[in-house]
Amino acid sequence: MKRYLFHRLLALLPVLLVVSVVVFCLIHLAPGDPALVILGNDARPADIAALRQQMGLDRPLLAQFISWSGDILTGNLGNSLFLNTSVMSLFLQHLTPTLALALYAQAIALLLGLAGGVLSAWRHGGVTDSVIRALATFGMSVPGFLLGLFLIFFFAVQLRWFPVVGYRSTNNSLWLNVWYLTLPAFALGLRIAALIARMTRAVMLDVMQEHFISTARAKGVPERLVLLRHTLKNALIPVLTICGESFASLVTGTIVIESVFGIPGVGSLIVDSIERRDVTVIQGVVLLITVCYVLINLAVDLLSYLADPRLSVEGEDH
Repeated sequence: MKRYLFHRLLALLPVLLVVSVVVFCLIHLAPGDPALVILGNDARPADIAALRQQMGLDRPLLAQFISWSGDILTGNLGNSLFLNTSVMSLFLQHLTPTLALALYAQAIALLLGLAGGVLSAWRHGGVTDSVIRALATFGMSVPGFLLGLFLIFFFAVQLRWFPVVGYRSTNNSLWLNVWYLTLPAFALGLRIAALIARMTRAVMLDVMQEHFISTARAKGVPERLVLLRHTLKNALIPVLTICGESFASLVTGTIVIESVFGIPGVGSLIVDSIERRDVTVIQGVVLLITVCYVLINLAVDLLSYLADPRLSVEGEDH
């Protein structure tokens, strides 16, 4: 177990290195000049050159990358070129709405996905199974932003049950926070729910073919107990992996939904930084998001090890 954890943590280094290089190159090779954005189109070339020198943008790309990498190793992600605030502070300020949205969406996905998958496996081959499978296919096919626009039109504009856009923090009211996050959470969570439902159904159908399930039925165990206590319990490990990966994708993939619903999360921070060419913020936030994604997946793997000792033995053998 310790060897596995050490190797997984060691594997983070090349991932972070590749991500940092790719992000740095894409941002600095993209058209646009932060100094020109700050001073405006009417600025004199001499003023633009002076500001570029002040921000260190006139140095060769390799020198800029080495300097930025050195700051990262010391825990310094730099300051925003426009807001004069540290990147870490900006990230933490915008992380709360993103985490709240991701947790809400994950709760919806787990509730609907597990319920739909269990019901579909229980009614395998029937009308209920066909309806749930069709809904799951539809949910996985519709893009999140399109689903979000549909939810806004129907539940916010037509029925007026929820606000169209906006965000309220828990400092104001927990109920308002939940109310404003409901539509974006469903827009994010329904796609994941469809994936969880399909995975739960497939794994449960496989488990139902095992001998211990037949033995439990032969002993007269009620079908519901066979389904929940034996089948679902043994099917939860792969479902747990899907849930962990989906939560990591929710945390890192809320950019479009946050823009559609006007939520001031990490996605909105990235979009705003791209619009004003705030390269320091973009580099730092993308790197932090990558770290979060990898660490969440690592936590899921460790939970899977604890849930199934066989995985732990296989991991130690390698």
